[in-house]
Order: sequence, then structure tokens, then C-alpha cells
Amino acid sequence: MSVAFDPDHLRASLKPLAEWQPLSEEAKAYQRFYRTDFPERDVWRGMGRFDVDGYELVSHCWWPAETAKATLFLVHGFYDHTGLYRHVIEWALDLGFAVIACDLPGHGLSSGPRASIRDFSEYQDALQGLFAEARSIALPQPWHLCGQSTGGAIIVDHVLNHGENSPAQGQLILLAPLVRPRAWGWSQFSYYLLRPFVRGIARRFSENSNDPDFLPFLQADPLQPKRLPTAWVGALSRWIKRVEYAKKSPRRPLIVQGQADMTVDWQHNLQVMKWKFDRPQILLLAEARHHLANETAEMREEYFEFLNKRIKGRNP
Repeated sequence: MSVAFDPDHLRASLKPLAEWQPLSEEAKAYQRFYRTDFPERDVWRGMGRFDVDGYELVSHCWWPAETAKATLFLVHGFYDHTGLYRHVIEWALDLGFAVIACDLPGHGLSSGPRASIRDFSEYQDALQGLFAEARSIALPQPWHLCGQSTGGAIIVDHVLNHGENSPAQGQLILLAPLVRPRAWGWSQFSYYLLRPFVRGIARRFSENSNDPDFLPFLQADPLQPKRLPTAWVGALSRWIKRVEYAKKSPRRPLIVQGQADMTVDWQHNLQVMKWKFDRPQILLLAEARHHLANETAEMREEYFEFLNKRIKGRNP
């Protein structure tokens, strides 16, 4: 799969969103490659760069500036990057929302060891940096939060520990949110066994969507990490303890979960969501796998309809 952009060169060429930098030919090539250019839409498409914890993070924004009535903050999952979320971005644009996202440390166009993190608190710093980017260009309120898997974990962490002071007081949307991964006990055992000897293990690409085109695209995606760092597993272990002992939040998230999800321990995770939040509204999809943002069109239509009924026109 040939690409017309170099991740490091593209990142280095970017400026903060507030400078309203026109998209370069390389940035346009990136958006065409991931089909996030949306040529038929009248939206401002921006890419920027901001610094957090020694990382250079790349931000992405789509803004129907004349008509936008709210903003969706989109937080991607582990191994992912913003380019994989065109379906969710289009859904939000259809609702008249602006969309802003960033590639997390070690993911996509952002800098850092691939798919690694020193501590999950750095993800919180990245989210705060994204809030600052949104303020700098005055993206419209209310601000809604949407996260897939680890992105959902980041939002849950933010709300449980900073919810009262969060600038995002709109709706919370969690797609297959991570608390514990599947077979977590075995993963912990393997981590403590391997940690003294290896820094990572080869990644196994799983069938995490019913869309037959998604896995081949993922395997050929030039921005996909190829290893699972043991440092990330250790950071996750510390984070799980913090979240499971956090105080309850009065917020009421919208949760979509596939029952054929073989990536996270979704039964346990939903129980934690029920403990930590006030009567979350949950949609279970019997055949959906983990990567809900890239499930089949029929499944996406079902959960977007569920979300539409609860978020459209609302100002929580």
C-alpha cells in the first residue's frame, strides 16, 4: 500500500490549530488516504501540532463553521489513530457538530515509542492539551466526549477524577470501553513473567470487526504499530486499580457494546460502568465485535440511531 505522506515530515510541518494553517499537499494526501477529506462537505479541515509531556501530538479538526452547534471530542483506541474514524466523524458532522481529535502519544502521526506510554496520566495530559487546542479556536459548546476502547477508558478516567471541573459537560459516548481486557488474569501473569526479559511482543491482528474490508486495511495501514510494549501493559495495570477505586460520578453515559467482543472483558467492564455512573444507557449488539467505529454499515446505523435519539438537539 503506497502512501504520499511521511509521518515525521508531516508532523514537523504542522503548527498549532490557532494559526489556521492551510493544509499542505502532504496533509491533503493523508486525508485522502484515510478518506477523511470529505470533499462533498463544506467544512474547515485543520491539522495542528501541540506539545504534551515531551510528546509532539497531532490534532485534527473538522468544523462546519457557519452552522456548527456543538463539538465532539473523539478519542481513539489502542493501536489506532484518528484516520480510522471517518464513520464517526461523518456521523457527528451530519448532526451539525464540529469534530476535534488528536493522535495519542505513540500513535498515528504523533511522536513517542509506538503504542507505549509511561503512565496513563499522560493520556489525561493529552486530553487536557486537546481541550486547550479547542479553546484556542473557540469551538462551539456544548462539548461532547466520544471514545472507543482505550479512548473510552481515557474519558472514564477524566470524568471520574476531574468531572466536576471538566470543560466537556455534554454527552459521554463510550464505544466498547476498556476497563479490563479479556483474559486479564493471564495477561498480568504473562506481564510479570516477561517484564524482566523483553520490552514487547509481536502484535497479533485479530478479527475485531465484521466488515470484511477492515482487517486487510488495518494490516496494510502504514501507521499501525507492530508490537505490544510491556510498558503499556504495566501502565494499564496501575490504571485499572485507580479507576476501579474511583468515586462514583453523577454523569449518565451512552454505552455501545458488542457481545461478540473478544478484546475486552465486556461483562466485567459494563458492571464497572454501572457502579461508577448514574444509570448508564447501554445498547448491546449481539453480533458486533470490538472495533465498533469500523463495524458493518448495518451495525453502525443501529448504534448511531440509538445515539441520535439521545444526543441530537440536547444541551445536557
